[in-house]
Amino acid sequence: MELHYLTETRRNLHQHPELSMEEYQTTAFIKEQLDDMGVSYESPLQTGVIAKIIGSSQQAVGFRADIDALPIHEDNDCSFRSTVDNVMHACGHDGHTTILLGFVRRVKRLADSGQLKTTVYFIFQPSEETMAGANQLIQAYPFSQLKGIYGLHLMPDNDEGIILSKPGPLTASATEYRFFINGTSAHVANKEQGHSAGEALTFILSQLSQLQHYHLPGLRQNIVHIGKFHAGEAINTVPSTGYLEGTIRTFNMDDLAAVKQQMEQIRKACEVISNVSVELKFAEGYPPTIVDDDCYEVMRQAAATTDLVWIEKVDPYLFGEDFAFYSTIAPTAFAFLGCRNEDKGYTTGLHTSTFNFDESVLVKGIDVFEAILQRYEATI
Repeated sequence: MELHYLTETRRNLHQHPELSMEEYQTTAFIKEQLDDMGVSYESPLQTGVIAKIIGSSQQAVGFRADIDALPIHEDNDCSFRSTVDNVMHACGHDGHTTILLGFVRRVKRLADSGQLKTTVYFIFQPSEETMAGANQLIQAYPFSQLKGIYGLHLMPDNDEGIILSKPGPLTASATEYRFFINGTSAHVANKEQGHSAGEALTFILSQLSQLQHYHLPGLRQNIVHIGKFHAGEAINTVPSTGYLEGTIRTFNMDDLAAVKQQMEQIRKACEVISNVSVELKFAEGYPPTIVDDDCYEVMRQAAATTDLVWIEKVDPYLFGEDFAFYSTIAPTAFAFLGCRNEDKGYTTGLHTSTFNFDESVLVKGIDVFEAILQRYEATI
């Protein structure tokens, strides 16, 4: 019965994906499910839901799922493929939402039996992919007395039955940067009369490529990535404009500060050397996800009571995850739930047009959440 519910729920969500902060239909669907269960909820933002089941003690714990999809056209050939052109649940958020709804059902049965002691928050969060929905949510909702917040993410790099995490940094901070260069155009025959944005761009590229080598600790993992750049307008003129953008990934906020400071120095030096004006803008992204030591142990020991195999990662992931923001209001732990199934051809990665998984793995996610709750229940 549970697997049937999970399969129907996940496939319904998968067929109707919505982009970040546009998850109106998804939010309505979640509310319908909660209404059917008799569980109260609030919507502090235009999309997303926070449900709560109150226990008999003052202790509280939270569990989070993200609900948004990606601007990707689905190439899966399946009966439940996306019905929305160029929008797809390619990061497993349909699975995360289904896990949390399934967990609500189990906790509601426990509460109805009069056995629930811990108050449980179920956080259906919008806009994980963009606009830091987690940060918006914690600013809008007065969470209180939370002993911990837990999250899971499907991971096709690892087989079904495996769960991975590590204490400390688990995912990187993600910050975007952009250089805007304005020079002076001139005909190539009189090139000395111009101030080349191309020369400026070459200088910035050269300096950025040396930043990791000379200005960051050699033993720490950092990425200063150059993603896109261009300069110039015509074949026979001095380039008057230039542009460069990229992303910074770090696990240490001091390293991020050092990168940004050095980029500002590069900007100033470029203006002097090339006689152009340069504007540098940062788009603040997500901080690194830091797994609390105590919450890590709770999750690890909880997983040991299920049929999952726990693996402690050695190296963190270099992608960003906005679950990181929840650590500002409570201790947190996050883990990756393997969903790779070679027999069924579910092997492609996150954010690909053919990402898919077997719904039976969602039961394992609910089992982990339930085992975590049981550990908190046992402390009262």
